[in-house]
Amino acid sequence: MAGSTPFRKRRFRKAGEPAETQVAITGPETGPGVPGGSAPEAAAVPADTAPAVPSDTETDEGSRHRSGARRLLSVKSGVRRGGEGLRGVVLYIAERIIENAPRVPVRDLATLRAQFPGLGPDQLADKLISGAANATSTVGAGIGAAAMLPVPPAMPAELAAEVTGVAAIELKLIAELHEVYGQRPPGTLKDRSLAYLTAWTEERGVDLTKPTTLNAALGGQMKRELRQQIMKRMFRNLPNLMPFMVGAAVGAVMNRRDTRKLADKVRKDLRDRAVPWSALEDLPPLERPTEPLPEATRAALEGPAAEG
Repeated sequence: MAGSTPFRKRRFRKAGEPAETQVAITGPETGPGVPGGSAPEAAAVPADTAPAVPSDTETDEGSRHRSGARRLLSVKSGVRRGGEGLRGVVLYIAERIIENAPRVPVRDLATLRAQFPGLGPDQLADKLISGAANATSTVGAGIGAAAMLPVPPAMPAELAAEVTGVAAIELKLIAELHEVYGQRPPGTLKDRSLAYLTAWTEERGVDLTKPTTLNAALGGQMKRELRQQIMKRMFRNLPNLMPFMVGAAVGAVMNRRDTRKLADKVRKDLRDRAVPWSALEDLPPLERPTEPLPEATRAALEGPAAEG
């Protein structure tokens, strides 16, 4: 018929040729139901052809994946640097405690009985524990007050000062409790200092019947236990660095509690093996340390609360 649309022959697909997908093209003029619109034509799109541009969803997922990977690497790096810094602080504190141990002045039994006349062993031990607890409480309060406006680089120094000061006070307490209960370890000043340091690290009294506790050397196991004890003390003392004087109150309470807990453990061991004063042999006076303690540690030991 003249003027009509010519008949379009349908081409048969040969074997091996890709199939064509019929996609209807619609528009304002050719959409279905539009009067006078011509029939939609099919556009051939190969079925195995991928989109040339990735979708927005794929782009967002890839970006989030890369961002998450970068954050993970950053966190791992931060943890690694923090761990290395913490290990350095712990090693520094351990060396200072080992260095200070032979310098801690210890009163022998004769001196203690002269300073506290009329007291028996348990009463004298109570007096010593109370004085040490007051002293460590003062140290904790002082560090907490110093951290009222903490500066991050100063925090490790404050923690180191607190742990070394408290360790010196508690080492002195442990040594004098051994004197009170007749359990002085034999050997030189250095030998006894290592024995008391082992007792502080393991939170127990020195057993004179076991040579392994008397021949305590600063070997690998001893240093590992010392570092573990220091790490435990540091984490317990972190609240002392809270600002606005909250750390001062927390530090005082926690140090007093920890010192009493340590003293109770050591005292229990010593009580079980105590030698009555009447049965004690005359022991020579204890040697005085030849090297003084650092000024801050000496001030903590000689403070008014330390004498009980």
